[in-house]
Amino acid sequence: MAINKSEVMIKWAINIIWLGLLMHSSVFANLNRNTIGKKNAMIITVAQNGTAQFKKIQLAINSIVLNENQNVVIKIAPGIYDEKIYLKKSHISFLGAGIEKTIITQSIARDTWRCDHIDDWGVATFNVDSCSDISFSGLTIQNDYGFMNKEDQVIVCKSDSAGVKTIKATGHQMAFRSFNATKLKFEQCRFVAFGGDTMSPWNTTNGMFYFKDCILEGGVDFYCPRGWAYAENCTFITHTGPAAIWHDGSVNEDSKTVLVNCSFKGYDGFKLGRYHRDAQFYLINCHFPANMSEEDIYLVPTTNNIQWGRRVYYYNCDKEKSSTGFYKNNLETAKGKPTGNQINASWVFKNNWNPIAE
Repeated sequence: MAINKSEVMIKWAINIIWLGLLMHSSVFANLNRNTIGKKNAMIITVAQNGTAQFKKIQLAINSIVLNENQNVVIKIAPGIYDEKIYLKKSHISFLGAGIEKTIITQSIARDTWRCDHIDDWGVATFNVDSCSDISFSGLTIQNDYGFMNKEDQVIVCKSDSAGVKTIKATGHQMAFRSFNATKLKFEQCRFVAFGGDTMSPWNTTNGMFYFKDCILEGGVDFYCPRGWAYAENCTFITHTGPAAIWHDGSVNEDSKTVLVNCSFKGYDGFKLGRYHRDAQFYLINCHFPANMSEEDIYLVPTTNNIQWGRRVYYYNCDKEKSSTGFYKNNLETAKGKPTGNQINASWVFKNNWNPIAE
């Protein structure tokens, strides 16, 4: 469910009297101690009431002039930030005060955006391109279009041959969208949309994405990484659509999406996942609810060449009141025959990145 702005504004008003203390307190430090401790880190503060260096997150980003050895931490005070963010700078950490306190929000339907734009740059609440080593902690990023627009909308659309287009409430609604970025790290964050592709970190060539203790919500393929992705202790909540998780590993045979100790929730009959391209799924110690469909992760009929066959692996997963056990252990069929204990972030990213050590 999307964040209720009026309720959050009340909470924010109560919290704002403590703002001066929060900017230097353990509320931020406890969320990501390692980020704050990065070598040569420059601290930039953002608060809507004018007590920090900047009132807007985008202005804080625009102010950064990075040198080769510098890291930047942007500390964002409690508040609802009605901003569309664009980022093309590396070595930046975004540190909020908690997922119920620091909220970045927009209302964007991808189909509407593409009527006036040639590509997806700007289609999400948070847009990232051509950078690396970005981390996020203690904040919510949401696209509330589908929550605010329950009915389909017919709009004038210059890019459509008919001149008009129907915008569905369940269509693609990205909260986070990255293109050529890699080494993106998310801890204690929440990503929310009603429609599809909520969390879209896309880089099939060398994309590496790490999630820990996060909540992800949305519609069809709302968690859809391309490349290498690792998610641990995360909760996936399906609001609409035929499948929750998706993966594209079509460029490199080794690329994969790995979910460890994750749980799923959703409407009655929601399906776990699907893929249209070469993909590789590992689900380890995951929990599925009784109301989830008994259908396994499936290949959507496609003309794409699936080079490496079906690669969907489970280990020690469980489902309430399951009748089929489609998630039975089958790691021994995976290339290299990994064990359940072996599958962790280090195994996924190998020597290319160690997000835990950062």
